Amino acid sequence: MNLRPHLAALIALCAAGCDAGGSSDRPSSSGSGGAGQGGAGSPSAGPGAAGGDGGASSGPASSGGGGVPASNGYYVMGNRIHRQSDDGVHVFRGVARPSMEWNPSGENLSAADFALMASWGANVTRLSLNQSFWAADGGYRTNVDTAVGWAHAEGMDVILDLHWSDKGGTAAPGQQRMADAGSLAFWQSVAERYQDDGRVLFELYNEPHDTGWAVWLNGGPSGDGFEAVGMQELYDAVRATGAPNLVLVGGVRYAYDLTGVPLNRVQGYNIVYVSHPYDHADKQPANWDNDFGFLTATDPVMATEFGGFDCGTNYVSQLLDYMENKQMSWTGWAWYPGGCNFPSLINDWGGNPTAPGQLVKDRLQAN
Repeated sequence: MNLRPHLAALIALCAAGCDAGGSSDRPSSSGSGGAGQGGAGSPSAGPGAAGGDGGASSGPASSGGGGVPASNGYYVMGNRIHRQSDDGVHVFRGVARPSMEWNPSGENLSAADFALMASWGANVTRLSLNQSFWAADGGYRTNVDTAVGWAHAEGMDVILDLHWSDKGGTAAPGQQRMADAGSLAFWQSVAERYQDDGRVLFELYNEPHDTGWAVWLNGGPSGDGFEAVGMQELYDAVRATGAPNLVLVGGVRYAYDLTGVPLNRVQGYNIVYVSHPYDHADKQPANWDNDFGFLTATDPVMATEFGGFDCGTNYVSQLLDYMENKQMSWTGWAWYPGGCNFPSLINDWGGNPTAPGQLVKDRLQAN
């Protein structure tokens, strides 16, 4: 069905005012989630870690729909992501690629590495970024440009994920509770740089945690010695540049929990909500419908991280089936040989899969 007439009407609606306004850290210590509630592990401070059933109402108030598509990119209508090129429904499936959050050059980033990801069947990769590196630059921005170019050359879209921040410049970069004032400058700069590339998606903040929904949405005291900036202001900073790219918004409890979204929506368009299901006691299959799956009935939902911690396959297998049933997009954590606790999809830089990595590879190649 050609959706362009409907899109034109929604664009007119947006013009009238719709834009109202893990993982964790690195390979080797415990995950960023303290008490094991986040994603996976990291080399020194800790790497760590979509649409629903049936149609949904469109429009900014209900689901972030009706956005202007970025050039050669995507837009949200109801609970689905659509391609600008042909209005077809699109599902992102791929892998998360950490290391640029702790190393400004990344680890083993190369054209060949992205070609290996694409050979698994990935149509998207997620790059973890560090706002302090971006602000200092020293070649970091060019390194990100190069990685984006390598991904695009292999036919993959790219999620730029604000993974590490620094409590407003008062702490070493790492996985913090929430974004800070420096995150606004980060997103303004990133959005200006990539606003004409609709194949670049913006994930506003990796894993919000130990924060309530009011601070998550609107900012305020973080409870950890800095003033948090909320998702609405981060979103507004992106849109103020004119960038119409898809914006990804993770929930609370290390981005896993989306239960508060219906009463705390980010107002705008082209919004995709994000969950990070990991194999913790309170994030099991019996919890998924209540904690994030319900939202697929009204909004696109994407798992930009997921995994287990013992190289087992049961959790990942169930989750892949669940996401397929819900038509969710996803990127598996992580394309990095960091071992079971990371958790890793690959055993080495040759792209040889771990046991859960093989499940992800098989699912990618089946789509």
